[in-house]
Amino acid sequence: MTDFPKKFYAAGREFTTVEKSVPAPYMRRSFTLDAPVCEASLTVCGLGFYELFVNGQRITKGLLAPYISNPDDLLYYDTYSIAPYLRTGENVIGFVLGNGFLNCWGGYVWDFEKAVYRSAPKVAFRAEIHCGEHTLSMEADEQLLCHPSPILSDDLRIGVEYDARLALQGWSEPGFDVTGWIPAIPAETPRGEARLCEAEPIVSFGERRPVAVLRQDDAFVYDFGINDAGVTRLRIHGKPGQKITMYHGETLVDGRFYAGNLIFKRPEYEEMPQYTQRIVYTCSGEGEEIFEPTFCYQGFRYVLVEGIAPEQATEDLLTYIVMHSRLEERGSFSCSDETLNTLQRMTRTSTEANFYYFPTDCPHREKNGWTADASLSAEQALLNLSPETSYREWLRNICKAQDDQGALPGIVPTCGWGFAWGNGPAWDHILVNLPYTIYELRGDLTPARECAPNFLRYVQYLTTRTRPDGLIAIGLGDWCAPHGMPKSPLEFTDSVMAYDISNKASILFDAMGMYPQRDFCRSVAEGFRTAVRTHLIDFSNMMVAGNCQTSQAMAIYYGILTPAESVQACRLLVDMIHAQNDHFDVGVLGARVLFDVLSGHGEADLAYRIITQESSPSYASWILSGNTALGESFGEKSVPHGSLNHHFWGDISGWFIRGVAGIRLNPTGRNIHEVKFAPSFLSDLSHAEAKHRAPDGELECTWRRDGADVLLTVRFPEGMTARVELPAGWQLERGLKLVSGQEIRCVRG
Repeated sequence: MTDFPKKFYAAGREFTTVEKSVPAPYMRRSFTLDAPVCEASLTVCGLGFYELFVNGQRITKGLLAPYISNPDDLLYYDTYSIAPYLRTGENVIGFVLGNGFLNCWGGYVWDFEKAVYRSAPKVAFRAEIHCGEHTLSMEADEQLLCHPSPILSDDLRIGVEYDARLALQGWSEPGFDVTGWIPAIPAETPRGEARLCEAEPIVSFGERRPVAVLRQDDAFVYDFGINDAGVTRLRIHGKPGQKITMYHGETLVDGRFYAGNLIFKRPEYEEMPQYTQRIVYTCSGEGEEIFEPTFCYQGFRYVLVEGIAPEQATEDLLTYIVMHSRLEERGSFSCSDETLNTLQRMTRTSTEANFYYFPTDCPHREKNGWTADASLSAEQALLNLSPETSYREWLRNICKAQDDQGALPGIVPTCGWGFAWGNGPAWDHILVNLPYTIYELRGDLTPARECAPNFLRYVQYLTTRTRPDGLIAIGLGDWCAPHGMPKSPLEFTDSVMAYDISNKASILFDAMGMYPQRDFCRSVAEGFRTAVRTHLIDFSNMMVAGNCQTSQAMAIYYGILTPAESVQACRLLVDMIHAQNDHFDVGVLGARVLFDVLSGHGEADLAYRIITQESSPSYASWILSGNTALGESFGEKSVPHGSLNHHFWGDISGWFIRGVAGIRLNPTGRNIHEVKFAPSFLSDLSHAEAKHRAPDGELECTWRRDGADVLLTVRFPEGMTARVELPAGWQLERGLKLVSGQEIRCVRG
């Protein structure tokens, strides 16, 4: 086990508040080596964020370090090998410290300004340096010298203000004059459990140039074409003291930059700059200046630039640096319909733009780890990308956030907000569903084993919130329904999600060989299912409470109804959709299951039609509105009122892969070495294909029309058990065997 340094030091006691900013500190520690270095390591925790330099060279892993967490729950450290940067003679380890989550003063809407752990930024580190037979070990102490940096203000959500005239060239290099620098002072050690971060770092995934530069009064709007997340690099020859302000936003309204959809207001902070994603840079005037902000990131397509002359408003002024957690591509989908291809790209954009160590709801206004958003998106994220290591780290934070009663907050990390509002079974679902989905698609029970005590505590908690009739109604329901309030009753959605949590917990306990826990969770699950069937379903016509698409689809998908009952219930669902002129009328809970239910009952063409309707609510309507990422809600509004970059509608990509192309890994949920290829030959498509890199190897399913027939090709690694399940009315040409990579003719039966 790592012996973590626990001696924290700060530049002072004062920290930034909503009313007053305190500059981010420079901190440097000088030391001398008498011989060449054989081996050297540095373990560091810099709270909130840190930038690390050794002899003037920045070596920080990624954009934001360390991991974003409640430091009273989990305290994250990073380790570095620093031998290549050291030399004989004087050496310097330098830090710049930002507010990060330790002092998240811009997150006042979620009470982060009231966090008990708030303090000035601070650092703990230990360097172990081996020079031949000699070892130098040092930690943070009063020899760590401090000075204000040019970062006058920094906040994860609001942005950064930087004055280049205050930069001290060479401050982290040997030989620098430290006159006027002051010793660091001891700071309180956070109470969280210390651990090394295993989550993937936040890194750059490319750069974009503007596709247009537009004049707006005395300012200029830079359009980068795609609504994504990252930072902007400023490159300018400025005048001394020239102040450039850059506002980052998602959209234009009437041709003008608009950020009103990113603003939250609370009366007590009416005077402060609202969520404007604002970067302020004051030029030194010394030649070409290049600036990339640290300690923050933005979600944006457009940047409004104030304070520049027309001749400075060149295409080279700003560059979009796209950033998110380092995730590898694991899956893909494409077909003959460009609408579906565009939606696949939009889903990928929103999923990546909202992955900064853990899945967030949006990359601008909130940047919060909303639990339902991640649960709804987990399957498509694991089919498309490789987030399981980062998921596992976030699950540790979710478990730490669980209170003594077993309840969970709606956002993680939190300083306590999200227990009184913003949670409930549909949101708390993440605790079990994320380990379950990792087990289902990656065959890995490690997250489930780590979370097992929390599963049990949460299912026990559900029993304390259950009504005498066996139902539960304590949380948020079918969020973001397109026509206002959810139509599905809260007692239905909460009880169904409580059933699914308990049922999946029982499956995981069974897989782990924890049979008493399995039996308890199975009993609780059956209690919820029985209560729903007793009180919320009319078996005379298979109408589920709420008389709505969400209730019908959820009752079918989650197994509240038997397969035989589901046939009639789905007919009612189809009638409801036709009554809405083949539009959906569901919130995010309904959307997560609707398309799978339809395609599973022979209505894949209807699912496709719902998705591609040009009028709202539909996914295609987002494309026609100019969106380049998935939105938060549907509706035809001239002025957006919500985020234009959310991922919780994103399981549409999962449906493309498993429902249209037809890759269904581990179809029984019990054997990761099995795959079922079950494509839907949609009438309006001429071809579709998907790929997914499973634990055993590459899977691929491709189909294309050949006259009245369809040619199907599937690929799977040797050793996997594979089978094909064709839509009703189709069959494989007689005498053909299933062979990986061989084209198979499918004919009408």
